Amino acid sequence: MAAAPPARAGWRGALARAATWRRGLALGLPVGALQVTVNQGDVWLRGGADAVVVVKTILSPLIAVGIAVASAAQAAGPNHPQPGEP
Repeated sequence: MAAAPPARAGWRGALARAATWRRGLALGLPVGALQVTVNQGDVWLRGGADAVVVVKTILSPLIAVGIAVASAAQAAGPNHPQPGEP
């Protein structure tokens, strides 16, 4: 019987898993889209989008996805003992 390869520990291992990215994208993209709609939607509807609004429109979902992926990676990582535990 072949032994399973050791799972990579820590952030690097969690970020290498497709499930971490799927979870992050599934949570981050809708939140980012909602932020864009609330924060820049009126400017887009008026037709007054300039370079700053375009950059904000692109960055909002990227930041939300980044936070969601980091959160998913933290949740998927190994459990660390609390201070004072063996």
